[in-house]
Amino acid sequence: MGMSNLTRLHEFILLGLSSRPEDQKPLFALFLIMYLVTLMGNLLIILAIHSDPQLQNPMYFFLSILSFADICCTTVIVPKMLVNFLSEKKTISYTECLVQMYFFLVFGNMDSYLLAAMAIDRYVAICNPLHYVTVMNHGRCMLLLALSTAFSYLHSLLHVLLVNRLTFCASNVIHNFFCDVNPVLKLACSSTSVNAVVAMTEGLVSVMVPSVCIIFSYLKILIAVFKIPSVAGKRKAFSTCSSHLTVVTLFYGSICCVYFQPLSSYTVKDRIVTVNYTVLTPMLNPFIYSLRNKDMKQGLEKLISRIRFRMNRFSTTNSSKIRGA
Repeated sequence: MGMSNLTRLHEFILLGLSSRPEDQKPLFALFLIMYLVTLMGNLLIILAIHSDPQLQNPMYFFLSILSFADICCTTVIVPKMLVNFLSEKKTISYTECLVQMYFFLVFGNMDSYLLAAMAIDRYVAICNPLHYVTVMNHGRCMLLLALSTAFSYLHSLLHVLLVNRLTFCASNVIHNFFCDVNPVLKLACSSTSVNAVVAMTEGLVSVMVPSVCIIFSYLKILIAVFKIPSVAGKRKAFSTCSSHLTVVTLFYGSICCVYFQPLSSYTVKDRIVTVNYTVLTPMLNPFIYSLRNKDMKQGLEKLISRIRFRMNRFSTTNSSKIRGA
């Protein structure tokens, strides 16, 4: 759609994953199932952690916040995506686009910082177990969470304000299924050099700081594990980190593929990769942590047992009332 005479667009068109009409309903069904699984899985993780006394430690505290951030991140994107699958007019207002971009960046960055906080937690637990309780106390955990949240909000605000100052006059068709930074910048008629400089400086630092924390933590963990004499001890130490490492690989692998490249090289393939960290990774996180973590698995089993008990008790009470009536 031509917009050559406009300096400020009122709306964008989200091209989505496919423009073929026959693909829309199957994609709607697929992403609806993925979204519901994401909500259910992450909600169960949060409830299990907060209801089980054995899971009241820093590792699971950060995991519960990560699950909350994953729910929020997918909710920012997927509902609008589902509506567009069934709509002929796949539009999003300019303001709504910036709001979606802002909160996606907020929760995406929170994921990154929380993964770093969890890596630090594992480092302290394995390399300094005698001081774990004092080092990873409640105050320090809350400080790490506060810093993660503050940096995420400020980072996102900076990038959205820089996008808001741009002029869009060539096209309003976003080649993506949500308002991500790179596809929106490609539509700008005015210079995006400031955005590029900020992305390669502040943006790079905001990604590198948590990734360096993760790499440093796991190098220290690796050195400590090799010093453990028994094979069983080494296996136990690695088992506490395996689920976290899997999530880190999925998350950062996708991020690097999409964002650490020139803006001009953004293609359709990047849309598919974007699905990995916006929809797929948040859906898989609960399975990774529950299937590969014994304590988490037991916590979920206890929660499901309590839910079943209460449902059975509720149905028995209702049946008794009906018979009495």
